[in-house]
Amino acid sequence: RRPGRPKTSPLTRDEQLRINKRNQLRRDKDKGLQRVELKMPSEIVEALNSLADQHNMSRSELIETMIASQLTLSRG
Repeated sequence: RRPGRPKTSPLTRDEQLRINKRNQLRRDKDKGLQRVELKMPSEIVEALNSLADQHNMSRSELIETMIASQLTLSRG
């Protein structure tokens, strides 16, 4: 026997990750979510992380809230 956590799935870790990612994308799509990717300087990302921590939310939630707020201001 090898030390460590017992194997609970016949799939390799790589295959498990691929399947989990596919399922996550399906769940997001069913919720009406779309993926948006962008690149930012690390200083901005660090500031966003800090602000998200202060508000007890994820960075993604914070960015979504900030964009929604700006869109509301732009419309009104």
